[in-house]
Amino acid sequence: MINKAILAHLNQVTKDKNIKLIAISKTKTEKDILDAYHAGQKIFGENKVQELVQKYENLPKDIEWHLVGTLQTNKVKYIAPFVHLIHSVDSLKLAIEINKQAEKNNRIIDVLLEIFIAAETSKHGFSEEELIEHLDINAFDSLKNIRIIGLMGMATYTQSKIVIRNEFAGLKDFFDKLKDTYFKSNPAFTELSMGMSGDYNIAIEKGSTMIRIGSAIFGERERKKGMNVPL
Repeated sequence: MINKAILAHLNQVTKDKNIKLIAISKTKTEKDILDAYHAGQKIFGENKVQELVQKYENLPKDIEWHLVGTLQTNKVKYIAPFVHLIHSVDSLKLAIEINKQAEKNNRIIDVLLEIFIAAETSKHGFSEEELIEHLDINAFDSLKNIRIIGLMGMATYTQSKIVIRNEFAGLKDFFDKLKDTYFKSNPAFTELSMGMSGDYNIAIEKGSTMIRIGSAIFGERERKKGMNVPL
């Protein structure tokens, strides 16, 4: 069962601040998604390709689907016909494959470049140095069927607001640096996807334009002991 009061509050907050709310619906039933949909939510995010494809096929076609989880190159083809935004482009190899599949579908697919900002080695993403190396040699310029519209980052799972605040602030600084240099002539480079159920207020404070909220809307998930930052 969705928390309609929280969803309404989040929609008001994001509307007031001109921020996009992505409801993270991974593992949730189609009924749960429809409940949120009928309450006015039209943007949903999924982590797994198979689950995303099934929900896309069964649910209303005006839903805007985002892929927020780790994406393997061999699965890009399944979501290329319909995905609205891929948040988790963490390698040049993946960007090349998305471009290839987008071209096959006569589409230009919007993507975010995922930046590694957390302490956990289990997280994915470009390092700042790696991404700048790619940008210095114009590695993405030939990929005409993707459009890089911003960055995404996941903060460390921790109870320390100081750590989270510093990680988000660092990502915002990096975003601004890229926008002022490498993406100065790209008016679409406007999005910064950071913030989840436990830390979205900090993310908004630090300049997020997209928050990815799951448990606050759909209910708590099992999480690591001692942690207080659920998805």
